[in-house]
Amino acid sequence: MSKPDFNSMAKSELRAYVIAHPDDKTAFSVFVDRFTADASPETFDVPQSKSGIEKIDNLIQQKVQQIK
Repeated sequence: MSKPDFNSMAKSELRAYVIAHPDDKTAFSVFVDRFTADASPETFDVPQSKSGIEKIDNLIQQKVQQIK
């Protein structure tokens, strides 16, 4: 049996394949490479105060509500 062409798969197809074939290291590597390439390069400092932590928590909650 030949392996599928992971580079031609849609993200959702590749994700489903990786979930269905957890031991396929090649597929997992392609999956990580593709999703890492699409990730934002933006980084954030770790909050150093309680108010900073609360601000981050509020931003996360807002994003979760936007997704729903």
